Amino acid sequence: MSLFAQNTALAELLEYTLPGLAEQEGLPPADIRSALEQGTMVLLGNPRHPGLKPCMVGQPARVKVNANIGTSPLRNSLDNELDKLAVAAAAGADTVMDLSVAGDLRLCRETMLAACPLPLGTVPLYAVAQRYIDAGKDPAGFSPAELFEEIERQAEQGVDFMTVHCGLTQRGAAWASEAGGRVLGIVSRGGSILARWMRTHNKENPLLTDYERVLKTARAHNVVLSLGDGLRPGAGADAGDPAQWEEVVTLGRLARSGLKAGVQCMVEGPGHMPLNMVRAQILGIKAACAGAPLYVLGPLVSDVCPGYDHIAGAIGGALAVEAGADFLCYLTPAEHLTLPDRDDVRAGVTASRIAAQAGERALGRPHALKREQAMSEARKKLDWKLMQENALDPTAVCAKRAEHAGEEVCAMCGGFCAVTMLRE
Repeated sequence: MSLFAQNTALAELLEYTLPGLAEQEGLPPADIRSALEQGTMVLLGNPRHPGLKPCMVGQPARVKVNANIGTSPLRNSLDNELDKLAVAAAAGADTVMDLSVAGDLRLCRETMLAACPLPLGTVPLYAVAQRYIDAGKDPAGFSPAELFEEIERQAEQGVDFMTVHCGLTQRGAAWASEAGGRVLGIVSRGGSILARWMRTHNKENPLLTDYERVLKTARAHNVVLSLGDGLRPGAGADAGDPAQWEEVVTLGRLARSGLKAGVQCMVEGPGHMPLNMVRAQILGIKAACAGAPLYVLGPLVSDVCPGYDHIAGAIGGALAVEAGADFLCYLTPAEHLTLPDRDDVRAGVTASRIAAQAGERALGRPHALKREQAMSEARKKLDWKLMQENALDPTAVCAKRAEHAGEEVCAMCGGFCAVTMLRE
């Protein structure tokens, strides 16, 4: 049975959004349908999300950028997170994830869904663990039923995509945390919670053993499953180890079975890794997962730049896009240090958008080449308005030009401007 025959929520969503999506992506409608059927592209859009602008992720659509926001136990303000949501959207993010772990999480999601026209993602496991941690109990004390009920609750609320760590196995968790010789072990919050649960109960991951229940919920609401990389390397020295690849192989199998069951799936990727490993890792993951959309965090190509991890992530992100990654999760200057503020969010979104543009330019994608050509022509003419229009961050152009906005040339060269020097 076809994807659309099984997933009626997706079929109905596509019926009225297809013309706009085709124009936005510069793709024939038939190509979009084909890519969705093959599982190389997903359409983010839960019909219960009010005022939503659905978004395509995967090939041959444009590369998209996600911004993570959310409360923490040390900085818990819903108003601040709503402000950051608005900043992320204004900076050009395509999606937002609410990773809140403090406060009233249901209220956070409801408020963000109402305020955000962009697709919203979550990690349902956080809400389950939070209830135990706030009560001073072991976060591994939850029952599988509690986790599945939380997934269903959030799908009914209108969440568009969810990170679910279905590919994490007892064997993989043991390799990553005990027997595999990793430098940094498990760095995924969701991965560590599930690893603790499996060790405490001596049982396999319930998201894996009862995957059909996850699929049933996702199919009913057209929730895209973001199959989480709970064993992603948290240090460059751990990249490409058996634990990581054991999970990747499982994720590929789950993505294929999900598509057969009428559920859209994308796969989450690494993590920290040396520059020379990025291309091989991306190609390997895409091959193992049959071309499912790949959602990458960075990758971070250096571990020694706290305060500048958005730059390390943008370098890795550009390489990842050129190799076939489809979806970049931003990193901010606050990564590994603190909860990002509004300035961190803006910097993170912009850095990932630069990475996407650089990668797509290298791939020769028409929209990226057109923008580059337009900027070059504007610079030749010293047409500052046109430069601003083609800049990834027009506000930065205005701010940097403000003091000498009345001058034809920039304040770097003045009368030494190379463009005007040979104009006649």
